[in-house]
Amino acid sequence: MKAKAFDTRLFKRILKYTKPYQFRFNGVIFFAIFLSVFAAVRPFILQGTVDTYIKPKDTYGLLMYVTLMGVTLILEVVSQFFFVYWANWLGQDIVKDIRNKMFKHILSFKMKYFDNVPVGQLVTRSVSDIEAIARIFSQGLFMIASDLMKMAVCLLIMFWMNWQLSFIVVIAMPILVFFTRIFQRKMQVAFEEVRTQIANLNTFVQERVTGMKIVQLFNREDIEFEKFKAINQKHNKAWIKTILYNSIFFPIADIISSLTLAFIVLYGGIQILNGSTFTTLGQMTAYTMFIAMLFNPLRQIADKFNEMQLGMIAANRVFDILDTQDQIQDTGTVEAPVFKGNIQFKEVHFGYIANEEVIKGIDLDVKAGQTIAIVGATGAGKSTIINLLNRFYEINSGTICIDDHNIENYTLGSLRKQIAVVLQDVFLFADTIFNNITLNNPDISREQVLAAAKKIGVHKFIMSLPDNYDFDVKERGVMLSSGQRQLIAFLRAYVSNPSILILDEATSSIDTYSEELIQKATETITKGRTSIVIAHRLVTILKADKIVVMDKGLIVEQGTHQELVEKTGGYYKNLYDSQFVTDDN
Repeated sequence: MKAKAFDTRLFKRILKYTKPYQFRFNGVIFFAIFLSVFAAVRPFILQGTVDTYIKPKDTYGLLMYVTLMGVTLILEVVSQFFFVYWANWLGQDIVKDIRNKMFKHILSFKMKYFDNVPVGQLVTRSVSDIEAIARIFSQGLFMIASDLMKMAVCLLIMFWMNWQLSFIVVIAMPILVFFTRIFQRKMQVAFEEVRTQIANLNTFVQERVTGMKIVQLFNREDIEFEKFKAINQKHNKAWIKTILYNSIFFPIADIISSLTLAFIVLYGGIQILNGSTFTTLGQMTAYTMFIAMLFNPLRQIADKFNEMQLGMIAANRVFDILDTQDQIQDTGTVEAPVFKGNIQFKEVHFGYIANEEVIKGIDLDVKAGQTIAIVGATGAGKSTIINLLNRFYEINSGTICIDDHNIENYTLGSLRKQIAVVLQDVFLFADTIFNNITLNNPDISREQVLAAAKKIGVHKFIMSLPDNYDFDVKERGVMLSSGQRQLIAFLRAYVSNPSILILDEATSSIDTYSEELIQKATETITKGRTSIVIAHRLVTILKADKIVVMDKGLIVEQGTHQELVEKTGGYYKNLYDSQFVTDDN
């Protein structure tokens, strides 16, 4: 949806966020009114000083008026301080609230949303776009309102002082307003392009930095640099367009202001030289100040309106995400208990894309306490089963039950609390090992973590690291090997004490030593709980209670290892023979 400079609906929605800060909001308006009055009074006082005291050489009166001018300036400065400080403070508090709301909203999205939306775009929306909303209040709305009030008060006083001189100003103002309006329209289009290019730039940089290993492994530095230059060039052109419009508008505004001042001086000077009492030297002096106070704000309103447009465009993008309803429907009312661990898939159909099923009506029965293994070629649907059990995605049809209850009846949080997953690609946060294990859960003590680590055999490895459990693994756990990250993931799953454990390719791409530790960890954490193991390497699942063989979204075979290898020509037997023949060679 295209953002409008004065989208009333959008503007009202932004203003709703000011309700918790109504006192401050009203305070900013109050000081804006004070500013407009004090600013307009200064030239009026100056006129009285020149006409009543300087010209007649009244020293005492002059001192009195200068004192009055000083008091007015002090009050104006105090009002300016509170106006600017409170307006910026209000903007930052609103940004804080919107950012909190947005991040909480993003946390509830389905995995499908993150499959389709670039990470860099979400970062742009959550950081720079939301920050731009603050400028609606700090640089846009209140500043424009203050300037408009200041101009209105100035015009009223000017007409009261001398309507003839004021008429010259009134003639010039529509011309400046006309050019200002053209400038605003051009800037709106330019700023929309700027925000688009910023999002593209952030997305590109985010993806390339995250995938830097691939970029360097495949010697794509030059190619990616050329792509970056092209995107950066578009970003540069978008900003240059805004610079061009500014470069055209502000000289035009200066010319109109200067010509108006020249006509005021010419007309007023002729009247004074001709001895007219209608125009005085004090009025001429005051009018030179009034013209600056009228035309400079009008000029600056265009610039502040740009800030307003940037904020409105950014707000529109942010609210697009806030209005996105792509969450898993958490309509369950039952708090999941400690599961026994019976799992049933009944005629389950699912596809990531409409009309392209990945799971094609499978039936699967897992008994409490069993360890079952799921094997099959890449794309067979193994990991999809895990995603569906955790309700990362909604099934198209069929039912999934745990302990004879549809998983949709459980609250989402309590369901996932009873299921732990260890993935092949372990994600660790830039934090300590201890915090990565507990995920900052206050219910898990250090003593529990140490006891669990000793039980599954990873305590020795952690103690060998600098700072032990307080070792900072850095972003994505780059300070650890893939095998070490896997061990941390096993410990993380174990200390959460789940009813159901899922190991998704958890033993692939690791060294022999780490594999031995992981095998020991696997035996410990799967004992006494329902476990689902997905593996390409069949040697890791030979002891499973049941092996489920999948192919193209269907379960084609089920049974123990011994039962399946005895099926001549069976899918599992062929897979087993090919692996072990390859290993022997």
